[in-house]
Amino acid sequence: MKVPFSYVFRNLWTRKLTTGLTAGGMALVAFVFAAVLMLDAGLKQTMVGTGSFDNVMFIRKAAETEIQSGVSREQASLIESLPQIARDADGRAMVSKEAVVLTSLTKRGQDKLSNIVTRGLPPMGVTLRPQVKIVRGRMFRPGSSEIVVGRSVFEEFEGVAIGQSLRFAQRDWLVVGMFDGGKSAFDSEVWGDSEQLMQAFRRTGYSSAIAKLADSNSFDAMRALVEGDIRLTVEGKREQLFYEDQSRALSTFISILGTVLSVIFSLGAMIGAAITMYSAVAMRTAEIGTLRALGFRRPSILAAFLLESLLLALVGGIAGLLFATFLQFISISTLNFQSFSQLAFGFTLTPGIVVKTLLFSLVMGFVGGFLPAMEASRLKIVDALRAA
Repeated sequence: MKVPFSYVFRNLWTRKLTTGLTAGGMALVAFVFAAVLMLDAGLKQTMVGTGSFDNVMFIRKAAETEIQSGVSREQASLIESLPQIARDADGRAMVSKEAVVLTSLTKRGQDKLSNIVTRGLPPMGVTLRPQVKIVRGRMFRPGSSEIVVGRSVFEEFEGVAIGQSLRFAQRDWLVVGMFDGGKSAFDSEVWGDSEQLMQAFRRTGYSSAIAKLADSNSFDAMRALVEGDIRLTVEGKREQLFYEDQSRALSTFISILGTVLSVIFSLGAMIGAAITMYSAVAMRTAEIGTLRALGFRRPSILAAFLLESLLLALVGGIAGLLFATFLQFISISTLNFQSFSQLAFGFTLTPGIVVKTLLFSLVMGFVGGFLPAMEASRLKIVDALRAA
């Protein structure tokens, strides 16, 4: 004979304070667990959303970032001549030859300088990033000392208002606009004309070349041509994969730190759940004996107490997720370990994170409630009734 679900629910409702405190502890753990997953998901969404599947990023072989890379003008011209590269209406190769450097800006309310990616690109570079939109001011003019700043840079750093000037590379650069990168890593960048930036930083070559494929399926053929040309000491990666690799070190750090914190907090939550359930067994010894005398078998008693613990965990998991949803309105800026520059991204809640958090909560409830439930099921009828 099975114990009715209403009996389990009433027992939890009767002990409102204990139930609330235990569920609150589990909610805190679920919140931390979900927050870590959301942070990692937000980072990956930001980096992957930066690139396009049809775009190919060319950087020097063995270079991990554009900052470390170098592509000569001759190599950039050879990339433009590849047959797999798309052409615009005027027959020009859809290749953006770009210079990427780090400049330093001061965050609002701080004295410490932070590295910002400053990207020099031609008009074709803007064309290859359709997700980038000017939302204030205008785009920089080719051949001028004008720059535009990403939304995150505009909101977090000083001296980047439209009409203000930044001084770097011994030149003043006029801020003429602010762009929205569509929640991509471009939001954390400053853009200007590639040739002007190269002159200012005394560079003779580019950092990278971004090319659009005429046919998305021609990537392997194009890569084979590049690898077979001894003049090209570069390698091509799909832009999405390149930016995903850029987030790997930071993603690993977040995952390890989050796992450690979640394990530590979950141990406390499971101990709390176990104490709560042991207390419930001690207070209801006579009640358990009565249930056994009425014909309820040991497995039913075990299932009833285990279900109480699982319900506590489920309530805590749902509450933790509810509070975690508000994190989506928060954006953070931190150091990208790959490029050593500032990167802004937010928390992202996905259906997979919801499922993982609830499963994690149920596991905590099962582990914390199993031993007390076993003790309840092993009570002998005579001993339990005598305790009354």
